[in-house]
Amino acid sequence: MLPKQRVTYGKRPATLRKNQRLARREPTLGRKAPDRFLLKGSVAGGATYLVYDQDLLGPSDKSEAALRKAQEVVPPAVHQFSQYVSQQTGLQIPQLPAPPKINFPIRESWNSGIIKVMSALSAVPSKAQEYSREGWQYVKERTK
Repeated sequence: MLPKQRVTYGKRPATLRKNQRLARREPTLGRKAPDRFLLKGSVAGGATYLVYDQDLLGPSDKSEAALRKAQEVVPPAVHQFSQYVSQQTGLQIPQLPAPPKINFPIRESWNSGIIKVMSALSAVPSKAQEYSREGWQYVKERTK
């Protein structure tokens, strides 16, 4: 019987005989990483192109029009895709409920939210001074 040698490869130690070779591992990053990188990069690039093409970061009326268009187009596309998947796989996919109707102007609600947040932030210094004064008075009264 041959003497055993203790060889470490990576994190796990392997016990080898004298004349055995260390089995080479295939690198996992060699094949999967470029595929994942290309997939994630193409999704990010497509999303960036879509945002730029639809002018979603521009005026709010164009954003509202794009939202309305998406509300009209996406549900039929999801239904058609689910039918295709059920035909190909033989699985029955339940029908999704209809999305809720959103009938409020986004521009006014966005602007009112921004106005409220900014007014609260502008009041922080005076409120902090007022609360610290009240706290200091409370501490003085309690220590007497």
